[in-house]
Amino acid sequence: METTTTNTNNAATTTTTTTTTKRFVAYILFASSVAVAAAAFFFFSSSGNANQSHHRRRRIFFSATSSPRRVWPGLEANWQSAVATVVGFLGSAFGTVGGVGGGGVFVPLLNLVVGFDTKSAAALSKCMIMGASTSSVWYNLQVSHPTKEVPIIDYNLALLFQPMLMLGITIGVELSVVFPFWLITVLIIILFLGTSSRSFFRGIQMWKQETILKMETEKREAQTNSRNNDVIIDSEYEPLLPQTEEKSKLEALLFNIRWKGILILMLVWSSFLVLQILKNGSETCSIFYWAINILQIPIAASVFAWEAVKLWRESRARRTCGNMERVCEASIDWTAPQLLFCALCGLLGGTVGGLLGSGGGFILGPLLLEIGVIPQVASATATFVMMFSSSLSVVEFYFLKRFPIPYALYLISVSVMAGFWGQYFVRKLVKFLKRASIIVFILSSVIFASALTMGVVGTAKTISMIEHREYMGFLNFCEN
Repeated sequence: METTTTNTNNAATTTTTTTTTKRFVAYILFASSVAVAAAAFFFFSSSGNANQSHHRRRRIFFSATSSPRRVWPGLEANWQSAVATVVGFLGSAFGTVGGVGGGGVFVPLLNLVVGFDTKSAAALSKCMIMGASTSSVWYNLQVSHPTKEVPIIDYNLALLFQPMLMLGITIGVELSVVFPFWLITVLIIILFLGTSSRSFFRGIQMWKQETILKMETEKREAQTNSRNNDVIIDSEYEPLLPQTEEKSKLEALLFNIRWKGILILMLVWSSFLVLQILKNGSETCSIFYWAINILQIPIAASVFAWEAVKLWRESRARRTCGNMERVCEASIDWTAPQLLFCALCGLLGGTVGGLLGSGGGFILGPLLLEIGVIPQVASATATFVMMFSSSLSVVEFYFLKRFPIPYALYLISVSVMAGFWGQYFVRKLVKFLKRASIIVFILSSVIFASALTMGVVGTAKTISMIEHREYMGFLNFCEN
């Protein structure tokens, strides 16, 4: 009877979580579609009156190709470098803990405070994200899963989302050249405020559940005659107290590494890198250029399909046997519609990340929480995926010589230390307070801070463009 009730409750939780996630993604799609439709209406209604030949093409502020003039301040001991160090350290520390990176804070910081042009600021931002995510992944690999005898990084979810995320980033970067600047600002506000508020309310929900859990735990400890293995509470989130035997750092490291998953991700990474280098060396809108772009689709789709079929078969085998245990951390049933939905979410997250120049962490982190992944695993998995996407951009920017090496090495060293110590202190705090919801609140705060900085800067720049009567419609992709 108890097993039947638990399975029923798990199924109900799965249905509720999936429905909520679909509503959240529907909000993003609807709001973004309205913004794009408004931009299209503005463009077609004004194109007959505006003479576009008198307007030079303006690239967006947050794109890696947004400034025609390169500005590289020297690495000196001044107040700009001090501010960049402090804000970069805090942004990297909190950004990697939340699994979102912090690019929404780094780009305005490097552009407005330090003085880099926006193209170089975006490239240096990727360097900082790469450094922080790499050190965070190294730290997480030495940490045991809080509740299960499984790796802290969910390789199934990483293989499911990373290929589509990287494909989406490529699509987003292409769209960023076409979309007008003010539309990018509107999308920033819609997306970041939506994800930050949703994550904040989810954090409140988790905080309440953790409070009830702690109260029940105290009652159980006070009752010496009660059984130690009683079910405390039927919660969407599993107990935060470790239930497995503590491992040493070396044992945890060897247990957390899954070479098969890592090698497949490295293969996808290398394939996208080669295609990006070939594309950057070709003429825009040429036949070779579009052929290279199209080649990215089968690479991403094949890896996603391989992992999706694997999860679908495992899920079908479990359902046939009547076993409702989760295949991985996500509290959803791996049916064909659910897997296609995850593909859509990964593609959407990458597209938005490439469009806004902030990477896919701002979508992937909240999305993993939406589908039922516990915060510790969501943070570790999102950071792991983000390490691959950010390092791909850094290598590409290096070949294109889009950032100064000395400044990049300095910022990478700052972010490496920040990523490690951020993970260390927050994990210790979570273990001491027994509240994983702290990670969710940090994620929500970083996204909100990014919405504030990028939204304010974008609004000010849009107002300046209006005052100077600059062209604000859709741009021609093939113009250079």
